[in-house]
Amino acid sequence: MSLIETLPHKLGSSVPWMEKGGVLWLDPGPLAVRKLCAEMNAAKARFITITTYQLPGTEGFRLEYHWDIEGQLLGFPFKLEGNSIDSIYDMCEAADWIEREIHEEYAIEFTGREYEPLLLRAGDTPGVNLREEVKK
Repeated sequence: MSLIETLPHKLGSSVPWMEKGGVLWLDPGPLAVRKLCAEMNAAKARFITITTYQLPGTEGFRLEYHWDIEGQLLGFPFKLEGNSIDSIYDMCEAADWIEREIHEEYAIEFTGREYEPLLLRAGDTPGVNLREEVKK
């Protein structure tokens, strides 16, 4: 069995991979994002990025964590009911920039870290993509 075939069981998932658009998707269920990161690091996976969507009609968000193993793109969606999720940048330096960008654009708090501004000026409020004047 390949590493990708055994990964759902290792992550504690009872559902198989779902292929869509060349990406293998796995619902992480109650798995914490830091546990996912630890398992992906142990599997020698390469972190790609985090994609963020505001859920329609709610104040919640969907964050999709993308990893690569042996040329296969893997996606793990996390639904946020509030506006915070654990940071993984201390476990995966490549997550630093994208966590900071998501914080500035959507005001999502990545717990366990401090933020150095990317595009906002000192005193600007995070959440530029949530402001009414930006949505128009």
